[in-house]
Amino acid sequence: MSDQGGASAEEVLGHYEALINRHDFDLLVPLIAQDAVFWFNDGSHSGLGEIRQAFEETWAKFPLERYWLEDRRWLAKGEGAAGCTYHFCWQASKDGKLVSGGGRGTTLLRQDAGIWRIVHEHLSQFPR
Repeated sequence: MSDQGGASAEEVLGHYEALINRHDFDLLVPLIAQDAVFWFNDGSHSGLGEIRQAFEETWAKFPLERYWLEDRRWLAKGEGAAGCTYHFCWQASKDGKLVSGGGRGTTLLRQDAGIWRIVHEHLSQFPR
């Protein structure tokens, strides 16, 4: 889906979820807006360059990581914007041991010229 014209916001988020597990940021670029802002526990990342660096650093630490979303809840869907909350989960092998985690996430998508792209992602740990 390099050209996601005609794809819904839900389809774009699903495709993004699947492509993350290929650990190739170039596959994600068409799904993320140039001016996107991603907030993770380790910091804020603005624009594709910073977001790429955050993803690639994570993949270097966890080369066999698998990531998925559960309990999606679309809070807003309009002609130009959509927002979804969910629980994110990950599992990886580190030093021969299985490690896993997860938390809460929010993704906002914007439609420009008929194409949905992610403009914001916020992932955080569950409250203690």
